[in-house]
Amino acid sequence: MSKVYLALQDNDTSRYIVEAIEQDNPEATIQYLPAMIRIESDGELVIHAETVAEKLGQDWDIQSLQLNMITLGGNVEEDDDSFRLKWN
Repeated sequence: MSKVYLALQDNDTSRYIVEAIEQDNPEATIQYLPAMIRIESDGELVIHAETVAEKLGQDWDIQSLQLNMITLGGNVEEDDDSFRLKWN
């Protein structure tokens, strides 16, 4: 099985996103690199807008993930409530 991955800029907003990812994907591996945070998971990685909003303490639009994203690997399924990376 291939790993899916997501790389985010290392900034204040991304740190809250990563906290939410860790909560919703306990099997994910997080690497803090210079100026970048890389998250990997076997098969699937899900980001729930509700969890990120909870961490940020304010409403959060799932599409704003694009503002902090550097790259990703996997097939994307996105709606108003979640962003999912997986391999079919």
